[in-house]
Amino acid sequence: MTTFDKREEAFEQQFAHDEELKFKATARRNKMLGLWAAEKLGLTGAEADSYALSVVMVDFEDTGEHDVMRKLRKDFDAKGVVQSDHQIGRTMNELMARAIVDIKAGR
Repeated sequence: MTTFDKREEAFEQQFAHDEELKFKATARRNKMLGLWAAEKLGLTGAEADSYALSVVMVDFEDTGEHDVMRKLRKDFDAKGVVQSDHQIGRTMNELMARAIVDIKAGR
């Protein structure tokens, strides 16, 4: 194996590792986001956990964060919860940062 081949393999492994971390962080963020939204919607216990899981699952419907944002917006509007799109987006960003820290810390 040449040096070039070794470098290429290392880059591929790093890319795969980064994608796995991104996937895990996004799923963790969506669960935390779902629990945050559940609290705003007045859900507790098993209902809150179920809602959080639905937020995680909706992210698999489409690429990007728009599907998650759309679900929260629809659910908030249906229950009369006042949260701006900016606030939802800011919370998504804050929770993503926390999820990344948690994953890197092995939690």
